[in-house]
Amino acid sequence: MDVLTKEQRRLNMQAIKSTGTKIEILLAKALWARGYRYRKNCKTILGKPDIVFRKKKIAIFCDSEFWHGKDYLAKKKKFYTNKKYWNQKIESNIKRDKFVNHQLKKQGWIVLRFWAREIEKTLEHCMLKIEKTVAAK
Repeated sequence: MDVLTKEQRRLNMQAIKSTGTKIEILLAKALWARGYRYRKNCKTILGKPDIVFRKKKIAIFCDSEFWHGKDYLAKKKKFYTNKKYWNQKIESNIKRDKFVNHQLKKQGWIVLRFWAREIEKTLEHCMLKIEKTVAAK
């Protein structure tokens, strides 16, 4: 049983953005402040990474836990309404993420994926991982 009315749920779903999300902006601003220059949401690269270092061939994705299925098997049972749709949607997102990772790696890209909470809670750790990867390339 959904706790929101159909109209409230519709408005919530319409408000969800695919680019310019809070976590993406937080990571991008931290990179910019440290002097890194990058491309955002590069459409010419498979998967449309959130942040791209083209010359170094590094693609960074900022994934939300819900849409990209973090701990999906444990949370799978919590869908009460429209179970079939949500299970199919999130499973296809997980499958697509794996495909994108594989294809980019085949093309010589380094793929970094960060969960939203990881960016929010341990931004410094994420920055160190990115800096280490950029320096190694």
